[in-house]
Amino acid sequence: MAVLSVRNLKVRYSGKGPEILKGIDFDVEGDDFLAIIGPSGAGKSTLIRCVNRLVEPTDGTITLLDQDVRALKPRALRELRRDVGMIFQEFNLINRMSVMDNVLSGRLGYTGNLRSLFRHFTKDDIRQALDFLERVGLSDHVDKRADELSGGQRQRVGIARALMQQPKLLLLDEPTSALDPKISQEVMALIREIAKELRVPALCNIHDVQLAKEFCNRIIGLQDGIKKFDGETRTLRDADLEDIYAMEVL
Repeated sequence: MAVLSVRNLKVRYSGKGPEILKGIDFDVEGDDFLAIIGPSGAGKSTLIRCVNRLVEPTDGTITLLDQDVRALKPRALRELRRDVGMIFQEFNLINRMSVMDNVLSGRLGYTGNLRSLFRHFTKDDIRQALDFLERVGLSDHVDKRADELSGGQRQRVGIARALMQQPKLLLLDEPTSALDPKISQEVMALIREIAKELRVPALCNIHDVQLAKEFCNRIIGLQDGIKKFDGETRTLRDADLEDIYAMEVL
């Protein structure tokens, strides 16, 4: 059974505005590392953010972990979001906080804001945060402020924070766009390795087609809110890419 199932997803940001997504269908299975590619403005980020309702869909269904996401009331939606780890384009860290505190903020959905404010985390939470920081290669940076880190290191903090949620699905919103090519490859390899190790499927909005082809087992291609391709990475042809990017302005 699919972890995530999306059917006829449509989005427009205002009643009379243009339709950003135009009836998108796809599934994410338990072992998928699925990339969403397409030109700027194709709707990639909007699609990712509909999954946990950071963007409200206009129409269609989103079934995540057997729950109808669009039907969830605020409390139930908060609980579902605990199961969805998100890694952001701009890292989304709190600069004045330490690396350790940023990672522990991944437990906010379980501890609550007040307990987090006073650093009332369990010993298990702290041990797990240290384990994840070692896993992403930052065990020597625990007490550093987030704004003292390089871009690649900041993204690794974001990965560790998402893993602290013990997610059942990872959403990656342009996780490498602020990184240079070498660091981008390292970050994608790390995410894929950990996702496979923890058996967590991932849905990744990514601008770099070569990274998508190298690290993802499936690819969805969007153009102007329309799905142009959906299949295994090995079946993606140059002609498919030409179709997906036909409207891109160079």
